[in-house]
Amino acid sequence: MWLHLALGISFGFASGVQPGPLMAYLVGRSMVHGWRRTLPAVLAPLISDGPIALLMLFLLSRLPAGMERGVRLAGAVFLFYLAAQAFRAWRRSDAAPPDSPGSAGRSLFQATVVNFLNPGPYLGWSLVLGPALLEGWRKSPAYGVALLAGFYGTILGVNAGIVILSGTARRLGPRAGRALVGLSALALAGFGFYQLWAGLVG
Repeated sequence: MWLHLALGISFGFASGVQPGPLMAYLVGRSMVHGWRRTLPAVLAPLISDGPIALLMLFLLSRLPAGMERGVRLAGAVFLFYLAAQAFRAWRRSDAAPPDSPGSAGRSLFQATVVNFLNPGPYLGWSLVLGPALLEGWRKSPAYGVALLAGFYGTILGVNAGIVILSGTARRLGPRAGRALVGLSALALAGFGFYQLWAGLVG
């Protein structure tokens, strides 16, 4: 069981610290709306991974050739939308106050969509988590639970740390905050172009 727990922790940490669309979104959102309003967005993997996990466990690396391409193209469109939002906030340089109404729910919804349209969870579940979970579950359900607890406990903790650190960076002053929002917009656009390229040539 400890082996599966360690595997879950290791993969959760690697997934959390790896730069990607969700990290870019969390950083940009926390810079604009504050870490308290953005913190619920770290729960996005718990919401989006349910259907993804069921799908990948069912297919288990037998995805149709065009499915990943379609996911990448849809993800690119949404990432461009989020990049445009961050760019408008950068131009206005008017970061919303942390208590701006409705921002917490909106953060969670948008982060869930970002993660759902990101091919990373699909690939992770089909190539790493799915086979490991099935293998551990056959030995004992406790092994599978340990794997899931290690993975999600770690990735949620890492994402929460990223949100708090980036949100606290707003105290460095408006120029620093504006620069980080601009970097977030560039990162989201960059991931959008990457997913568009991967979807077209993949």
